[in-house]
Amino acid sequence: MNEKVNKARRDKIWFVVLLGLAVIFLAPILLIFINSFKGKLYISEDLFSLPNSTTFVGLDNYIRGIETVNFWHAFGYSVLITVLSVGTIVLLTAMTAWFIVRVKNKFTSALYYLFVFSMIVPFQMVMFTLTWFANQMHLDNPLGIVFVYLGFGSGLSVFVFTGFIKSVPKEIEEAAIIDGCGPIRTFFLVVLPILKPTVITVSILNAMWIWNDYLLPYLLLGTEYKTIPIAIQYLQGSYGNTDYGALMALLVLAIIPVIVFYLSSQKHIIKSITAGAVKG
Repeated sequence: MNEKVNKARRDKIWFVVLLGLAVIFLAPILLIFINSFKGKLYISEDLFSLPNSTTFVGLDNYIRGIETVNFWHAFGYSVLITVLSVGTIVLLTAMTAWFIVRVKNKFTSALYYLFVFSMIVPFQMVMFTLTWFANQMHLDNPLGIVFVYLGFGSGLSVFVFTGFIKSVPKEIEEAAIIDGCGPIRTFFLVVLPILKPTVITVSILNAMWIWNDYLLPYLLLGTEYKTIPIAIQYLQGSYGNTDYGALMALLVLAIIPVIVFYLSSQKHIIKSITAGAVKG
């Protein structure tokens, strides 16, 4: 009886702690949302107050922000780059991880550790060389940057896929081969559907990173192909002259797609983690 009481008490304590952490993490997002409906002059004066009859401006900040930076144009480039990059990363790294796990030799072992090593290389170490190389290879455009993201996102993606594929029984693939499937058909008809939880996990991780990335698109694409982070940056005026109302409004519009995508797919993250932890 005492054990049950202690367990219930511990659960309540953990609930309070986790609730407090959730409030801390969500507070900045809530603060941005509230201030996106306030006049730009009132935001700097009273950041933490709720909109009232004097400070409330409706959708004026959203309209002004969209018109000022041509938001939907930047939104289109962000969607194009994110979708193509995530799709390329998921498909190619899943195939690579499957090859590494099923073909065990010195080459695949070295290849695996090379991908793992790439995870610890900071972007700042290679950004100047990378920018020069991308310009020489004509990758400084919305389609070319996809291959650059593939290089940076492949390390973590291969690592996650490899952990999950180790838990997949090899007999399933052998049965498909007996039925006449070649390697390509076996991967797309048998292996890839099994990898669905991990595919969604890798997609979420890479989508959040690529969607919010500022430095790499700025270095490669410049101002010709502005993504959302670059477009929002143009609201930062000189000498502290910043339109905080429009800035808050565009930040809300920028985070909505990622939040919706994450909330609709988060249950698959737990499946991937638990399945990948069990090595078959």
